[in-house]
Amino acid sequence: MDRLAYTALNSLANLRDDRIVSAQNLANMSVPGFRRDLPNNGAARFLEMLGAQTSRAFQLEHGVHGFSRTPGPLEQTGDQMDIAIADRGFFLIAPATGGDMALSRRGDLQVGVDGSLRNGAGDLMLSTEMQPIILPPFRELVVDDLGQVLIAPLDGAPGALVGVAMLGTVDPADDLALRKSEDGHIRRLDGEALPPPDQQARVVQGMREGSNVNATAELIASIELQRRFELNLRMVQTAREIDEAGAALLRPPSG
Repeated sequence: MDRLAYTALNSLANLRDDRIVSAQNLANMSVPGFRRDLPNNGAARFLEMLGAQTSRAFQLEHGVHGFSRTPGPLEQTGDQMDIAIADRGFFLIAPATGGDMALSRRGDLQVGVDGSLRNGAGDLMLSTEMQPIILPPFRELVVDDLGQVLIAPLDGAPGALVGVAMLGTVDPADDLALRKSEDGHIRRLDGEALPPPDQQARVVQGMREGSNVNATAELIASIELQRRFELNLRMVQTAREIDEAGAALLRPPSG
């Protein structure tokens, strides 16, 4: 009976992690540019008992959680401070929390008190030179398809635009393994430096990309995970009842 109980308990442990991932996705479905987290992979491992392998195989997680690269829906806002990547690619950012350079799809821009260009999370938007972009006071801001940032200075002639920087964008190869670090930012799985800007991403202004989390799919998955959780609990209870029944048969008759 212990095999049945341990199998159910192992399944419960895996379901717990899947529920955490699902809850994380639902909590961030309104965050611009959020990439949906995916459950990490698992593999069968044999437990060792008294130096010998047993027939009890358990699925154990390994590696880190992946994420979905599927583009999120684009919402037209008409705000000059909203930009988005139309299809493939990422912006290069310096996280507000510190750490190495990272990738992001978030394009709800704002200007800091020091003139630095940041996204809604406070991360610094980096240029093609991988340096923070600092903007002088302006009346109007324009971002073209390549990511070039142009402004109409406060003291400039009406309608005159001046280029001040180029947003660094990169479209990593499909076979380049990316992951979310502990701070939630996207970096390379092997910890190496990110590829340099290639300006292959197409930038659109006046639009904001939403999260690529599908609320309906996540809610259905949550219901299914709850049902599987309850099923495994019943398996543990059934194993207990069978074990107690077997033990009762072995007891000598009383009286």
